[in-house]
Amino acid sequence: MQQAINAIGRRKTSVARVFLKHGSGKIIINNRPFEQYFPLETHRTAITKPIALTDSLGKYDVSVNVEGGGPTGQAGAVTLGIARALVSVSEEYRGPLRQHGLLTRDPRMVERKKYGQKKARKRFQFSKR
Repeated sequence: MQQAINAIGRRKTSVARVFLKHGSGKIIINNRPFEQYFPLETHRTAITKPIALTDSLGKYDVSVNVEGGGPTGQAGAVTLGIARALVSVSEEYRGPLRQHGLLTRDPRMVERKKYGQKKARKRFQFSKR
């Protein structure tokens, strides 16, 4: 593996382009350390989960460009991107990542607002008289 392996992860409206190369285990997201980009511990553990499951901690440097959506969607997109990149490094990783559901794209999206309603499903108050 000479050059970086890239993969794309998506969640809600977020898109993450992940570049994986041999290194010391640094994770850079949008040119910032991932501890600074994702201050919440839940997001950080979700991002490092595929690396920890495949015993790849400290083996690869991860560089990510992520855009769109909010922090949770972005963290999910980065997680999927890292998992896909690891599978393209070695097919042995596919089993444990699949077992923990890290290779499945979450299809849930925001439902659109309908006309004549307040939100997607909430309606205006009904008045009989």
